Amino acid sequence: MTTEPQGRIRVLIADDEALVRAGFRILVDSAADLTVIGEAANGAEAVHLTRQSHPDVVLMDIRMPIMDGLEAMRHLAAREFEATRVIIVTTFDQDEHVYRALRSGASGFVLKDTPPEQLLHAIRVVAGGEALLTPSITRRMIGEFVRRAPVSEMRDTRLEQLTDREREVLEQVAAGRSNAEIAAVLFVSVATVKTHVGRLLTKLDARDRAQLVVLAYETGVVAPGGNPGHR
Repeated sequence: MTTEPQGRIRVLIADDEALVRAGFRILVDSAADLTVIGEAANGAEAVHLTRQSHPDVVLMDIRMPIMDGLEAMRHLAAREFEATRVIIVTTFDQDEHVYRALRSGASGFVLKDTPPEQLLHAIRVVAGGEALLTPSITRRMIGEFVRRAPVSEMRDTRLEQLTDREREVLEQVAAGRSNAEIAAVLFVSVATVKTHVGRLLTKLDARDRAQLVVLAYETGVVAPGGNPGHR
């Protein structure tokens, strides 16, 4: 554990392969605005170190001994870890992993062969409170939700609090669009979209955009094909 310079995004690396951790550390520490504050060889260590050091972002592998990344994610979904965001970084490009990771509270999902600059960008995006869902990941995740997730009735009362515009914004978020893209579709400013997204997070008790996507599909706000649902 090192003392990090003030103002940098603090990153914890969790992977069972020492060489992978070393590579990520070199990459992250090469960025002026990022710093590695610890490494974990399994999910249990990741949870322990997160409790100790409260990183801004955890780069989490899925397949690790003792406790895998998805189980660690479930622990990190607790209120005490609310300020920490998790990016799942894995070699396994499978729909089920995307689905389970996002349901467990991950804010992003990238592959280990992602170009270095894209991984650094992902860390910055997630640390800033956004979700990192690429269009290809979003499309596949939508299909997986349609196939696996039963539509829930539990959050209907929360959904009823939404204005028509907020519902439109939620549908656009669920389609994987950025604030700028949503602004263009709805003919409003990016600042207005940010305001609506903030209200959605508050009204739906979601920690970030990834949870908004999960909620939109599980409650039927968005139907197969990314179209508005029946609620």
